[in-house]
Amino acid sequence: MAPPLSRRFLLQSVLLTVAAPGVSVAAGSGRAVAATVPTPPAWSVRPFELKDVTLGQGLFAEKRRLMLDHGRGYDVDRLLQVFRANAGLSTKGAVAPGGWEGLDGEANGNLRGHYTGHFLTMLAQAYASTKDTVYSDRIRYMIGALAEVREALRTGPRMLAVPGQFGTAQENVRGSYQYVDLPNNVLGGASAITLSAWVKPTHHADWARIFDFGDNTTRYLYLAARNASGVPRFAITTNGPGGEQGLNGTAALPLDRWSHLAVTIGGGTGTLYVNGTAVTRNTAMSLTPAALGTLANNWLGRSNFRTDPVFAGAFDEFNVWSRALTAAEITSLQGGRAADSSAGRGDLASYDFFETGGGTFADGSGRGLTATLRRTWGAPSHDGFLAAYPETQFIELESMTSGDYTRVWAPYYTAHKILRGLLDAYLHVDDARALDLASGLCDWMYSRLSKLPDATLQRMWGIFSSGEYGGLVEAIVDLYAITGKADHLALAKLFDLDKLIDACAANTDTLDGLHANQHIPIFTGLVRLHDVTGEARYLSAAKNFWGMVIPQRMYGIGGTSTAEFWKARGAVAGTISDTNAETCCAYNLLKLSRILFFHEQDPRYMDYYERALLNQVLGSKQDKADAEKPLVTYFIGLKPGHVRDYTPKQGTTCCEGTGMESATKYQDSVYFARADGSALYVNLYSAATLDWSAKGVTIAQSTDYPREQGTTITVGGGGAAFAMRLRVPSWAGAGFRVTVNGSAVGGTPDPGSYFTIPSRTWSDGDVVRVSIPFRLRTEKALDDPSLQTLFYGPVNLVGRNSATSYLPVGLYRNAGLSGDLLPSLTPVSGKALHYTLDGTEFAPFHEGSEDPTHAYVRRTEPKVVLGGTDSGVANPVNSDGTSLLDEIWAGAPFADKGALVARVQSTVTSWVSAGRLSQADGERVVTTARNATYAA
Repeated sequence: MAPPLSRRFLLQSVLLTVAAPGVSVAAGSGRAVAATVPTPPAWSVRPFELKDVTLGQGLFAEKRRLMLDHGRGYDVDRLLQVFRANAGLSTKGAVAPGGWEGLDGEANGNLRGHYTGHFLTMLAQAYASTKDTVYSDRIRYMIGALAEVREALRTGPRMLAVPGQFGTAQENVRGSYQYVDLPNNVLGGASAITLSAWVKPTHHADWARIFDFGDNTTRYLYLAARNASGVPRFAITTNGPGGEQGLNGTAALPLDRWSHLAVTIGGGTGTLYVNGTAVTRNTAMSLTPAALGTLANNWLGRSNFRTDPVFAGAFDEFNVWSRALTAAEITSLQGGRAADSSAGRGDLASYDFFETGGGTFADGSGRGLTATLRRTWGAPSHDGFLAAYPETQFIELESMTSGDYTRVWAPYYTAHKILRGLLDAYLHVDDARALDLASGLCDWMYSRLSKLPDATLQRMWGIFSSGEYGGLVEAIVDLYAITGKADHLALAKLFDLDKLIDACAANTDTLDGLHANQHIPIFTGLVRLHDVTGEARYLSAAKNFWGMVIPQRMYGIGGTSTAEFWKARGAVAGTISDTNAETCCAYNLLKLSRILFFHEQDPRYMDYYERALLNQVLGSKQDKADAEKPLVTYFIGLKPGHVRDYTPKQGTTCCEGTGMESATKYQDSVYFARADGSALYVNLYSAATLDWSAKGVTIAQSTDYPREQGTTITVGGGGAAFAMRLRVPSWAGAGFRVTVNGSAVGGTPDPGSYFTIPSRTWSDGDVVRVSIPFRLRTEKALDDPSLQTLFYGPVNLVGRNSATSYLPVGLYRNAGLSGDLLPSLTPVSGKALHYTLDGTEFAPFHEGSEDPTHAYVRRTEPKVVLGGTDSGVANPVNSDGTSLLDEIWAGAPFADKGALVARVQSTVTSWVSAGRLSQADGERVVTTARNATYAA
């Protein structure tokens, strides 16, 4: 366990933050005017803000446009519905998004609220990137609504007055957990009774109560709007469900329409009336309220059975009489208020809900039985709390020992998404209310978690799913960097999962069997903790963890996980299924790779960044516009013939959330700068223009990469001196060339490195040309070399074929002297990066189509074919699976045909000597090599 933060350390941290503030305050205004997160001194390179990098036309802009349209068109009141409902506020007629954001979705919507955080981040990034005020306007509207929600949660529930049958009515919005609490003597021990109510249900939920009077689940009487058969049911018992004397209706109550229900008991007969008509009678109903005595729980809209839903809908008049009304009196209640009927107002209780506010309802019976509006979860929320559900999930987590997302589904994960969205709203739109909400939420978390023993915290964070907290630590540290509040830093450290941190710091791989996305973002948070605490184990753990996943548990497209979990180190082929590569994992691995690069400029981090961004992340977004759905995958199945699902799991999933974010920040890692401004890193080749205001220059890339093999970089402005470091991809072979104003830059570009243009004073109009020839290559699954995935430069090519077994593919037949396998494929006219092989079209993974695809193929080279000429000799294979052709082509690139023939001769000689190839067959292979013609 990490040692507790000392008072001196906290003070030093606060002073450091104050010395490099992330927020300035206008004199007398009390609000932020320059929102930034201070750059940690530990970062040797630093990113630029989204607003400083503009995407030009190209693949990334095409994908982003689809998500921008979604951000512009989606009704944000739908996102706010779950928050407003939880606070008992008007939802403005909006329908909850559904899926993970709906009470009918997976695990009863226990994750609701997370998607709103994602959406805020998406809007904030969209505004930062485009300056289109439609996005900032939407953010400000949402922040204002969330501020109202937090305020409402801090008070007791207030009446939500809506038009009633005869006047006003009290509405219980679904998800509000509200009910009306009546005094415990409301039934008055009557031996005969009538209970009458006007209700307008808004949702069909079995066993939701119109009223329920009881002590527990043994002694009670209730009227449910809907039983398991879908019809109203009244029951009374002194011996639990098995002793119920009941009345069942004959038809379901309609939604969104007023219905009148009444129950009478007298003389041993019970009758249920619906809209003035007696629909059922029970002449053996011997129980009356007198048999129940005084009951503790007397509720409208809530059940004595804990798992039953709260009634969703509106209540108009509710009356209780100490006698059984006649049929005629029941009929008279249909035409107007009870006070104007022949029955008159109830003599035991009478509520007309004519109030227009407040949290109490007057009793018109003359008994003074004032009713009170309450929440099922009790008292008002604590200061700072903001969520789309009560504090109960957070409370229950503290006593859990194993995960059960139907009870508790990652409340701190949801808190992270909300916090991140608020921070991004503040940072990009400069809405001070967002910072106040973010800070308050963290204050609330600290007040709760700081009181728990460390053993409880360690147990909580180790629980699958329920204890997941996503990237919360990173967000909290970012907030701390802005506020300088010691409690915020202390809060971030309360999420240390020591078992995981210590294992990774020691480079001990314990990932087998862990939920991937629960753990990846933890390490980004650890790097941020290292930034502000200097604790070495945090950074060491993150670096070592990255190496346990990349490439040990990575698929070719850059994704990881199968059915959300990791398997053993090196298991790739053995894990391929239709549930690979959860999209969130790629999103979080990109964030981790990026922040690790800030500390150590290991080109592997940016090589991975290009791989995952250009393939999985782009490919997870369908190439289709939709205002209602982001159209992003959850899993990307890699099994043969898989068709991507862009509308997963009923919607509003975590992956759709991170997908929205990814699509509005494609430019965030194109350029970085050395911390001292001495060098510019060009990490990604993309049509993007940097406004480097500190240097007074712009850096503009003009390219259609990856449909173009290189980029042209033009410097605008002049007089600034700096070096330019250009990433040489690990896959780049001979031919990577750099010129400045047409003159070649000296030096040898090494694959998997950065090529440096030495520092110079740049002039306006200087042009850097980078040429990056692509070639077709394969990457082998770590646990099955015959299972391979195809890459053309950075682009993963997938076969479009409905077959459900691996496609057999041979690629050496027309391989070029450079080792490029592309000549074995045939280009498709008019379709960039599309090729055919043996009747199957291969296309870029990044294309978001619904074609059945083959991301992996079965490499099969049965014959020795060179330069398109079949030698007639079977391709022999070593005990390790390496074939004769593999060994020959491992020597590529070849300077000329003679060099290739020499390689063939030496390899054949070795194999003949080892007895793996006959002399005659060896001669045929060499002859074929000499006579064949090869592409360059």
